[in-house]
Amino acid sequence: MPACPNFFIVTGGPGAGKTAIVERLAARGFPTVAEPGRAILAEQAAIGGTAVHGGDAVVAFRDLMLQRDVAAFLRMADGDTDADVPVFFDRGIPDLIGYCRLIGVPVADHVRRAADTHRYSDTVFVPPPWREIYVQDALRSQDWDEAVRTYELIAAAYAECGYRTVAVPKAPVAERANFVLAAVDALGA
Repeated sequence: MPACPNFFIVTGGPGAGKTAIVERLAARGFPTVAEPGRAILAEQAAIGGTAVHGGDAVVAFRDLMLQRDVAAFLRMADGDTDADVPVFFDRGIPDLIGYCRLIGVPVADHVRRAADTHRYSDTVFVPPPWREIYVQDALRSQDWDEAVRTYELIAAAYAECGYRTVAVPKAPVAERANFVLAAVDALGA
């Protein structure tokens, strides 16, 4: 599958404000793709499922995220958007390489193949950990140290996959969204 240079990822550790940025971009009319992890956690909680971030089913959780990431990528690539319009993803397939390392399992061949064959824009936006805005909630159980470690592993995974990571400055959400849009415009996307 060819790369989709108009697909931009906003990623990083939990609680760094990435979802708020993507939601702001959606409010401005840009097509966006939500992070699958929180939806899966909510679904698993509703049914008493075990495919969650923790316990014996973390690999099942990873594979559910991968399945939804690939489906979203293909849906957007197959015509859900105009190829000239930037599409913003709240996390992407290469996140799962970092996630494998976080949970202490080898990076499965199918995860690596998915990351290699479903290519986004070479530029990935990564808000750094920001303690002042970090909060835990019913679906975000990671403590601050795990949030920082997640950020480090995900940023490293994108670099390993050949992406250029761009730190998003700590600022109000509107300014962060403006920063992302300005960078996308500078790329000619």
